[in-house]
Amino acid sequence: MNGIRPIMGVQDVMALRSAVLSRSNALREVRAASEGGQGPLAPEALLQAPGAGFVATLNSALRQVSAVQQHSGDLQVAYERGAVTDIAQVMLARQEAGVAFEATLQVRNKLLTAYQDIMRMGG
Repeated sequence: MNGIRPIMGVQDVMALRSAVLSRSNALREVRAASEGGQGPLAPEALLQAPGAGFVATLNSALRQVSAVQQHSGDLQVAYERGAVTDIAQVMLARQEAGVAFEATLQVRNKLLTAYQDIMRMGG
């Protein structure tokens, strides 16, 4: 080949989506067990919402990641003050925030790669 990578196919995007959803489901189950069943809107609902545009879906997902990170930070501050004594809960929140950020970063990287490939095709 001439050094041009193929554009991500639908199957690649669906595989990435499945991986993100499975990690999210596992984290949601752990959070539900530790918090008594409270959790944010499921990612499946975001991706399958009727009439939701790509930008709205992406914006909503980024808000959720931000909320998870904020929750993690709040728990850490509460632990440092002594208001929260369960270190496992704090560490679980930190891990969840880390995984959410990593998933967001991977999606960003795939979108950037797809955009660069499309821009190369024009010239």
